[in-house]
Amino acid sequence: MSNFFSKAEVTSSGRPVLPRNEVECHLLSAVDLEPEDHRHFSLLKSGLLILTTHRLIWLPSSSASTPTSASAIPLAAISHIFSSKKSLKSVFHSPRIRFQVLVSSDGRVFDPGSGSGSSSGSGSRSVVVTAVIRGKGDCDGFLVKFWDSWRARAWETTEISGSGSASASGSGAATGTGGGLYSSDGSVRMVGVAGILRKEQEMWESTDKSLQDAFQDLNALMSKAKEMVMLAEKMRQKLLFGTSSQTSGTNDEDMGSKEEMQDWLLSVGIISPVTKESAGALYHQQLSRQLADFVRIPLERAGGMINLIDAYCLFNRARGTELISPDDMLQACSLWEKFDVPVMLRKFDSGVMVIQNKSHSDEEVFARIKSLVTKPEALRTGISPTDAAMTLGIAPAMAKEHLLTAESKGLLCRDISPDGFRFYINLFPEIDPCNMYFVKDNGICSTWIKAVSTTG
Repeated sequence: MSNFFSKAEVTSSGRPVLPRNEVECHLLSAVDLEPEDHRHFSLLKSGLLILTTHRLIWLPSSSASTPTSASAIPLAAISHIFSSKKSLKSVFHSPRIRFQVLVSSDGRVFDPGSGSGSSSGSGSRSVVVTAVIRGKGDCDGFLVKFWDSWRARAWETTEISGSGSASASGSGAATGTGGGLYSSDGSVRMVGVAGILRKEQEMWESTDKSLQDAFQDLNALMSKAKEMVMLAEKMRQKLLFGTSSQTSGTNDEDMGSKEEMQDWLLSVGIISPVTKESAGALYHQQLSRQLADFVRIPLERAGGMINLIDAYCLFNRARGTELISPDDMLQACSLWEKFDVPVMLRKFDSGVMVIQNKSHSDEEVFARIKSLVTKPEALRTGISPTDAAMTLGIAPAMAKEHLLTAESKGLLCRDISPDGFRFYINLFPEIDPCNMYFVKDNGICSTWIKAVSTTG
């Protein structure tokens, strides 16, 4: 069987990789994609169907027995969408959405982006594809969004268009202010009950027109907001490229301003945030995957671990107006255990919750803490969470949690004073109960005695 569908790229958490100008619109779970010619084209069984402004993306289920790659159908390749017909037969089987797809001469879906085939020509033909929805989802709502996205033809907009679209200026229905039987436009004025009904109708029509104009302005504003996010992303990429290629010959002030600009542009926003309206029952699953992709860069900058509260603030700031609640954030993080994502939620003994990479090693952190606490000055005065934070390159609150964990493992001892916590290397494991005054020549206790005696 030939590979009928186009391939789609996915992130490490299983989310589709979307271009800057592509936005998710709706999701459906447990969907089969069945071309009408089963003998020559492969079928896609029980996957997640994602509708965007540019494509239909099918993602395989994580519990699938046979590995299947993610596939896509460009909306530009769809020549017709069939209307759903309600019949007695449709009551007893799963909902279906049928649409017609242009196929190139090589037996693949026409993809204008990759240049495979052509939309019209001697070698092209059309194939009817049926999407069978076996899961629970809003099939009618998906079909409406499908029609809207296909008719909008967002894929044809390749560059930022100007905003110089003039609104139609029409004079409203003129109604005379004076008395008499005729209005100002010469028509007979309606009086009595008919006049009241006519006036009510005109008022409703005026209100409806005002609402339409308001929504048009809102849509234009949202479109400009997306364009600004795209522009900020392009600027951030240029800054990152410039920083990597021009590291030499720049002073610290210029580098600091560039890093600050990168941080600001990074937090401008997520172009296509997962919402309850678009994801439906799959909201927390898709939110969990998008969050796993988002925290990758903040984790790299924070040394592999970030406080859950800090991640919540960064994620909500990037989502703009589509804010999530702390419960949604916690539920999304708890779902990482079921997914194959490179991050995890961790809870310390003190109750502090953090997000960390799965590759993060406590033993490596303990080794760096041990090298810090065995320095001569640290042997005499100990270390504070601030000292550990400077060495590990993390926040003092996170450094304190690492020190407390190292204490629970027997690596450190803690001294509590009015000045705060001070942590010292644990010398008790080297003390022999049978000979308490015996000191090993090459032990940590011997190094401590030398450091203390030098001070004294």
